[in-house]
Order: sequence, then C-alpha cells, then structure tokens
Amino acid sequence: MKKNKLCQILLITIFIFSKVTPTLAANNQTVSYFYASFWSLIPSAAAITLALITKEVFSSLFIGIFIGALLQCNFNLIATLDIIIKNGFIVAITNYSGIFLFLILLGTIVCLINSSGGSEAFGRWAKKNIRTRISAMLVTFILGVLIFIDDYFNCLTVGSVMLPITDRNKVSRAKLSYLIDATAAPICMIAPVSSWAAAVSATAENLNTGISGIQLFIKTIAYNFYSLLTFVFVISLCVMDFDYGPMKIQEKEAQKNIDIFEEKTEKNFKGCVLDLILPVVALIFFCIIGIIYVGGFWENNSGDFIFAFSNTDAFVALPWGALIALILTIIYMLSRRLISFKEVMDCLPKGFTSMVSPIIILTLAVSLNTMTNSLGADIFVHNIMTNVSSSLYNFLPSVIFIAACLLAFASGTSWGTFGILIPIVTTIFTPGSTLLIIGISACLAGSVCGDHCSPISDTTIMASAGAQCDHVTHVSTQLPYVITVAIISFITFIIAGFVQNSIICLSIGILLTLGVLFAIKKFTNK
Repeated sequence: MKKNKLCQILLITIFIFSKVTPTLAANNQTVSYFYASFWSLIPSAAAITLALITKEVFSSLFIGIFIGALLQCNFNLIATLDIIIKNGFIVAITNYSGIFLFLILLGTIVCLINSSGGSEAFGRWAKKNIRTRISAMLVTFILGVLIFIDDYFNCLTVGSVMLPITDRNKVSRAKLSYLIDATAAPICMIAPVSSWAAAVSATAENLNTGISGIQLFIKTIAYNFYSLLTFVFVISLCVMDFDYGPMKIQEKEAQKNIDIFEEKTEKNFKGCVLDLILPVVALIFFCIIGIIYVGGFWENNSGDFIFAFSNTDAFVALPWGALIALILTIIYMLSRRLISFKEVMDCLPKGFTSMVSPIIILTLAVSLNTMTNSLGADIFVHNIMTNVSSSLYNFLPSVIFIAACLLAFASGTSWGTFGILIPIVTTIFTPGSTLLIIGISACLAGSVCGDHCSPISDTTIMASAGAQCDHVTHVSTQLPYVITVAIISFITFIIAGFVQNSIICLSIGILLTLGVLFAIKKFTNK
C-alpha cells in the first residue's frame, strides 16, 4: 500500500511539473523564473560538488545539466528533455566538433609514435639524461612554457611527450597533470602571441579603454599575478621536492609502484628519438601555420601577424595543422619501415578510443556551460559588480579577482568569464588609468584561476587527458595548490589597488609565495 501511495504522489508531481506554463517574452522565447538570479549558478555548483564527493564526473555533469534545464524551462519536464538535447548536447557537439577532430587526430599521432618505437627510444634517451624526479618535473614545466600558442595544444602535446619520462622517474600522473595544467592557461594568458591574447584583444578592442586591445593586453601582463606567481610556485615546489594535501598521497603511491610506462608499452627497438621529435615539431609548425592561415595572414597580402592571431578560429586551425602533421607522419614512418600500413590503419581507431573519455566529458561540460549562460549568470554577476563599485573603489581589483575566480569555476570557461567581466570593468575605472589596467589584469588572472581548478573546465579536462590521469583525481589533488596561489594573488591585488606599481607588488607576491611554501614544508615535515 505504501509503495502504491508513493507511486501516486510521484505521478501527480510529474503531472503538475509538466503542466507549468513558462512565461514568454515579446520574441516568444521562454523566460525562466530563475533568470539572472543566484539560482543561475546552482547547476554548475551542484555538478562540481557531486564530482568532488562521488569521484564520478559523467553522472555529476549530467545531473548539473538536468538541473539547469529544469530551471531554464520552469520545471516543465518535456521542455527539459528538449533543452538538454537541442540546446545542450547538439550545440556542444556542433560547436566543438573541430576540437573533437583535433583530439582524434592527436590521439592517432601519439598512437603512431608509440607503435613505431619513437616513445620507447625517447624514454631510453631520457633514462640516461633525465635521471631525477626534479629534472623530470622541471623539463615538463619548461616544455609547457615553450608551447604557448594554445592551451588545448599545450596540454595534449606536453602530456604525450613527457608521460614516459615522468613515469620512469616516479612522478605521479596527478602531478604531471598539475604541471601541464599550470603551464597551459597561465602561459597563454601572458603570451602576446597566443589564441588567448587574440581573444582578450578582440573583447577589449571597441571598449572605452583609451588604447587598442593588444596594447591593453600587453600592459596587463605585469599585473597578472596569478599566472606569474603560479610559475614561481611550480618551480619552487619542484626544486624543494615536496607536496602536500591529496597530491602527497599520489606521489607516495607513484614512488612505490614499478615503472608504469614500461609496464604498459610494448617494446619496439626500431625507432629513434627523431621518430618522436619530428612528428611533434611538424604538429607545432603546421598548427601555427594553420592558426595564421585561418586568421587571414595571406589574404589580400596583409601579412599582419597580430591581426591573424586575433582573427583566427582555433577550432578550425588546430585540426587543419594536425591533419597535415598526421599525413606527413604516416608517410615518414612508412618510408622508414618502422610499421606496416596495416598497423598504421589500426592506429586510427586506437587514437579515437583513447580520446573517447575526454570527448564525453568535454561535451557534458560545454552543455552545462550553455545551461548556465541561458540562465543569465552574466547579468547576475554584472549586477553584483555594479553595486560594489562605488563603495570599494581601491579594493575593486581584489573584488574583481574573486568574482572572476568564482564565475570561471562555476562556468568552467575563462574566455566566457573575461568576455563577461571586461566590458563591466571598463565602465567602472577611468579610461587609460593604471587602476583600469590592474582591474583588467585581475579579471584575466581570476578567469585563469577559476578555470584552472574547475572540474568542468575544458583546459582541466585536456590536462587530465594529456597526462592520462583520472579527471576527478587531477581536480582534487591540484585544488590545494590553486587555492594557495589564489590567496596570495588576492592579497597582492589588494596591495596593487593602493600601490599601483607592478614591480613592487610582484616582488611582494614572490616573497609571499616562497614564505608560504617554506612554512608549509616545515609544517608537513613535522
């Protein structure tokens, strides 16, 4: 009897929710009762919380999407399903199809390098020349800094190259994924020639800043404390060779285990180090060519490098470069007779299979971001920023930093975050003033910080894929590190609001970073 009553109550509830009539605007678009309110951030918050608690990312992201769709259509269940399919999954797959193709192509290239013996040869070379954990981590950091063109490209390339080296030197996959993530978005955000610089310049170009978009970006580099202090933090952590929080457990487990790479990779002694270097160099070269080609570098003989970067579409350019690199890699390996044509063809489905997990996570994360945007999260943040701007003027850089962190963490996108906040910041500060530069820097730094630690961030997902690390493990282990640098950056932005001198503020931030690390090491040793 009790079960029958529960079923009746459930059916009545579903019937009532399905009959809720959404409000319609003048253009016949559904207006959610929760639009531009605190509730707009609930779907992302629910997904992130569930992912950290359950350690399971697929169901957590889907539940967040479901909650967002429910709120968007005012609990109409039929409309909820329609929104999830049409506005969520289909839009995500359509918009990110270029990145999915790039992932598959890159996975195939990595599979070819492994099958030909290039990875094995590079591992043998690294075993002779990179003999310590510290050197393996520092080389990973340096390689990440050198590949500053694009964060997706950075994550996957550094991961595929450095994975055998870090495995042999007992560096955990969690630590590798942190090193990749810490040198992906942060380096792209301070590199004048990168897809990120182009996005920031384009966002700020027609706003009332007193200077051009690219000039504004260059001026913000010195005040981008989170990105700069992250590099100080990573180098210091590697040199001091200690860890804390969940990462410490992962590192201890890695040092107990036998060599993971040698255990999982078939031996192939035909290849040499050049068989790994040439495909990677070709990939980097043709991706850069693809970026400037798609950006119109050769159209009408413009030859404008900066314009090409600001006008490009990375979702087209990266697959463009990866496809050429893949074809040349196949020709090179067949001519060297490292593998047969049948083995080459076998690498195609293997490359796709290796990228299935990040593709699914990325699809779910983008769908969740779409739900958050449709609920008016940007308007909610705009209203908060406008209300506090008059009373906390000199403290605004630190407030902007925190707001950007929270928004990027909840939405999983740094580009979307600074796209929302930069127009707001330019209306608060005087055009051309130093405080405007600091405010934009705080916006960019907070966007990177929130994106860096968000479980639904595409860059975080790519870092997990590049290091072949469990996604939730990557997020949970790097979170204490990101929070440490974020707190130091917040304090530095408070100082910058009054001092307004990049050298003094950055020096204070570096001293704080080193002091905190020494204190944590002393405490953890006890």
